[in-house]
Amino acid sequence: MTWDPGQYLKYATERLRPALDLMAHVPLAQPRTIVDLGCGAGNVTRILSERWPAAQITGVDNSPAMLAKARATLQGNPRVSWLEADLAAWAEAPPSGGIDLVYSNAALHWLPGHAALFPRLFATVAENGVLAVQMPSNFDAPSHVALAEIAAGPRFGSRLRALVGPTPVASAAQYFDWLAPLAQTIDAWTTEYLHVLPPTEDGEHPVVAWTRGTALTPFLSALDAGAQRAFVAEYAERVAAAYPPRPDGRVLFAFRRLFVVATRSKR
Repeated sequence: MTWDPGQYLKYATERLRPALDLMAHVPLAQPRTIVDLGCGAGNVTRILSERWPAAQITGVDNSPAMLAKARATLQGNPRVSWLEADLAAWAEAPPSGGIDLVYSNAALHWLPGHAALFPRLFATVAENGVLAVQMPSNFDAPSHVALAEIAAGPRFGSRLRALVGPTPVASAAQYFDWLAPLAQTIDAWTTEYLHVLPPTEDGEHPVVAWTRGTALTPFLSALDAGAQRAFVAEYAERVAAAYPPRPDGRVLFAFRRLFVVATRSKR
């Protein structure tokens, strides 16, 4: 699966807002070590480095293209290093000694098995350190339901049905229960953002353009060029009906996200 940093960053402002909201709730004054899990193009890593200018930061991602963009974004910053790794594998073998802040913005929903994953990640956090996570929780929205239904349907099911799984993100209460045995405090909440997306230069529906950078990527990666065009055409028709443009061409795109900020108890 190939990620396109340029496509992802077309909506950098809208995608950045929940990352900043998550960061604002981190109750640490001077963390010494930070891991940015799923750092992507490095735009959020850069803000982490600016907020905590004494911290040593490691950005972890499994996409070479995203990490190349991240390196260019923070070129020359000696406090930031990069690691190409699968996030689940990193959680299995983290660095020793404990990390003051494990921060993950819009990444962990790509991984299954959160009942085991989240306690394992939390165990990597130092005493009085923080696990801070934001994930999309928009899987029952028309944008995501249409993707799953088309991928599992008769036209594409033989090639894509295996990519359609159960909803990967649980309720806020479930994350509370999974993390509570190791936590001093847990703050968990959901927020629905109403993004106002302008018309695209090429005329593609803005919600299709948005998902090209995220949820649409795995499906298109599994198809040849002709099948990609057919899939996108069917998806765009359903999206246009669910998210009709306003008279000025803008589209309102409601997007729900889940946040968890947990402080580690004494070991």
